[in-house]
Amino acid sequence: LRSLRKDNTGYDLKHLFIGAEGTLGVITAAVLKLYPRLPHRETALAAMPSADAALELLQIAGRDAGDALTGFELLNRMSIDIAVTHSPEIRDPFGAPHDWYVLIELSGPENGNISETLEGILSGALESGVIDDAVIAASGAQAADLWRIREAVPLSQPAAGASIKHDISVPVSKVPEFLARAQATVEAEMPGIRTVAFGHLGDGNIHFNLSQPEDMEAETYLAEWGRFNRLVHDIVADLGGSFSAEHGIGTLKRGEMERYRPAVELDVMRSLKAALDPKGIMNPGKVL
Repeated sequence: LRSLRKDNTGYDLKHLFIGAEGTLGVITAAVLKLYPRLPHRETALAAMPSADAALELLQIAGRDAGDALTGFELLNRMSIDIAVTHSPEIRDPFGAPHDWYVLIELSGPENGNISETLEGILSGALESGVIDDAVIAASGAQAADLWRIREAVPLSQPAAGASIKHDISVPVSKVPEFLARAQATVEAEMPGIRTVAFGHLGDGNIHFNLSQPEDMEAETYLAEWGRFNRLVHDIVADLGGSFSAEHGIGTLKRGEMERYRPAVELDVMRSLKAALDPKGIMNPGKVL
């Protein structure tokens, strides 16, 4: 256990344990690197016609704000509809519906100019047609209200019926292609299915959740779980992505590991497991 910023003396063993879900051992201590929380934050919600436009806005924000860009959350219209319908405290800040939205946050020191930076990003994007509309929070309370929309989406989904969920990642540049292909595929397979797509566009992580058609029984819908996982995950694999961006493997996705990870990688993982846990007592039956 060291607190060194740099250490190139052999294998970096900590990365074997990070994400291993307890299958290689138990982490009993950690060294953390802490950063001061930046006191000044600016938050806005922008509306746009497409996921391609959202990606273009990300490129503009990254260029103009740099490290001050600390939040960039993508939401489709169905996400907003479900949040507004099933969470009474949520309201749509725009007068008309739009196809896509981005919740954007900049952070900086108290004497910084992030307010002007955010206004410049949005005004330029509006003039060039990248976005259709935007609202900027004028207070901490308004910023919290905007973030509450994003937070309400997964919390509201159970009230909309059964859901088949996917936690995927693809290269950031491929996010619009994934969304277009995946939505077209699932809608062709099951008319009336509702795509609830939201997530962290800045790192390519999308929660691609599928709510049941309103005229279908939950049990009938959930019987299609495996088929829709295959449809979505095949597209993810074709784009060089991952079928598990944040949520891990456990037992539920072990079959996906066998299908989508190269055999040589799985062999190396099994060899490491055997070397570090020869008795197989560390969280058995998980991941592999």
